[in-house]
Amino acid sequence: MIEKPSFWLSQIDFSLNPSLEGEENCDFAILGGGFTGIATSYFLKKLEPSSKVIVVEQKYVGYGASGRNAGFCMTLFGLNLSLTVLRYGKKNALEAYKYTSEGIDIVKNLVEEHKIDCDFEYNGFIRVATSRLYERRLKKEFELAVNLGIEDAKWLTKDELEQKVISPAMRCGWYERHCALLNPAKLVRGMKEVVEKMGVKIYENNPSIEVERRNDGKFIIRSEKGRIIADKIVFATNAFSISIPQLKNKQTPVFTHIVLTEPLGEEHFQKINWRGREGLEDSRNLIHYFRLTKDNRLLMGGRDVTITFGENMQKDINQKTFEGLKRDIKFIFPQLSDLKIDYMWGGPVSVTLDLVPAIGYVGDKNAIYSLGCIGHGVSLSHINGLTIAELLLEKKSKRTEMFFINRFIIPFPPEPLRFVISHIIKGAMKIQDAIYDRI
Repeated sequence: MIEKPSFWLSQIDFSLNPSLEGEENCDFAILGGGFTGIATSYFLKKLEPSSKVIVVEQKYVGYGASGRNAGFCMTLFGLNLSLTVLRYGKKNALEAYKYTSEGIDIVKNLVEEHKIDCDFEYNGFIRVATSRLYERRLKKEFELAVNLGIEDAKWLTKDELEQKVISPAMRCGWYERHCALLNPAKLVRGMKEVVEKMGVKIYENNPSIEVERRNDGKFIIRSEKGRIIADKIVFATNAFSISIPQLKNKQTPVFTHIVLTEPLGEEHFQKINWRGREGLEDSRNLIHYFRLTKDNRLLMGGRDVTITFGENMQKDINQKTFEGLKRDIKFIFPQLSDLKIDYMWGGPVSVTLDLVPAIGYVGDKNAIYSLGCIGHGVSLSHINGLTIAELLLEKKSKRTEMFFINRFIIPFPPEPLRFVISHIIKGAMKIQDAIYDRI
């Protein structure tokens, strides 16, 4: 019986690839079968078709965040635009926007070129404000985007917003056309089929994986029944990097949670006017994100996150947050208060201490990691795959020169301080949200 911890995964019928057995040699070994790992393998084969690429996954392709996220393909880099400007300046913030925007193009092109059935909808995205203080925050963020030169940004007044979606809680919005929604599990499993046809080997169900480096510089990846000897290696492990000694202090995993309703009927659409099916997100620190699925279910996620201790990655279920999300649906869409909840799940998000993504080296340029998508990783992880492939092949591009490549990452302290600091940061965010929610 395959564990399928999300609505998306539960809708797909698949079997597992064999585990690694015996000995394999390859040019590139990739640890992690999510968006980043599969995208990296794809671009390695596109750029260097003769290269031998192997992906090793502990569970199965799409088991982690790639099969459990909400399916927003968006331009947001890190937590928000203001933070990126504060940390790295306006020029780099604009470059980051262009980078993720290119990531959306990459996903769209992959879906179209390879005819991947992943419920791709190029409908745009709206950030909304649900209080006066959130409106002030959203307006400031929007004005920053305009001042940076982001042309795909349109302000929506209350009346204009209601032409797209009706909610008594929403005061105004910021619309971007260049964003999409999709079924993330179908995308990553579809890309798995694509890269396997290109010659990439994928081993699933490898619960115990160890990595060491030989004196000759090559890497040995050991599983319970086999090993791989690779010239270069990629740690495409994001939140699961917590179990890798060289990476564990560079990020921390937090779990976000989602509830999903039964399908909406025509009577519901007449009340909310959500005909454009845009993705929606509010302006809180601990955001709400909501969208419609292909079969017209309302997905509501966010509100709070669950912080892990040590290497515990079993925090999918949080009943308190699930109950809060049910109440949030009734607050944001009281017109839909009769809908029943059919599914509830959670998934891991990789968070750096400064809330900015990172790609870097482990020791030297033959070992690369990617982490810190901060919950906005669908488009980001795919363009990161291209960037990592270029770095591995030593091909210079505008992507390999991005400011966050091999940047210094402020480390998290060891436990229990990591747990305490994470709760302090979350607590401060929750306090500000509680104030903003009321004014």
